[in-house]
Amino acid sequence: MQESLEPVYVNDEAVAILAYPEKPGNISSAQNIVAMKVRSILGDKQSEIQSGLATRFVSGKRRYLCRAFPIGSGSHNSDRHASFALVLERYVAVPIDISELAEQYHLTTRERETTRCLLEGLTSKEIAVRMNISPNTVKAFLRLVMVKMGATTRSGIIGRIFIDQQRSQSR
Repeated sequence: MQESLEPVYVNDEAVAILAYPEKPGNISSAQNIVAMKVRSILGDKQSEIQSGLATRFVSGKRRYLCRAFPIGSGSHNSDRHASFALVLERYVAVPIDISELAEQYHLTTRERETTRCLLEGLTSKEIAVRMNISPNTVKAFLRLVMVKMGATTRSGIIGRIFIDQQRSQSR
């Protein structure tokens, strides 16, 4: 992004997140939508970009963290053409530590990773892309997790995690 909040480059995933539910027809409309959305997300926090801004926003039903990183010549005051990179990250509203649960249910490293992605609300295809595996392998990992946890659905896994977490917090 330029200092004026005009995009220099925007990848397809960022456009999909920021433009949701719209589907921009061309690059210029995508850049306009992104610029508008970034302005609304950053609001009056633009002065914090140089010190490393992080702010939360919602797109559809998903929550994201927007982090800004200054790039350029390094001189904060004299650089009139300052620019910055924005990174959009999905986040879980309630941080959950599944390491204790993973030990309890004897989950492998890949099963743990799949479960973390599931908790973030990712689809099987999105999990596959993140883990660099096929969607069928994701489904296999999820079936193994279901068997180990005694769940019959994806939401059953999540429910079991929340129930077990509640129990461990009340001890």
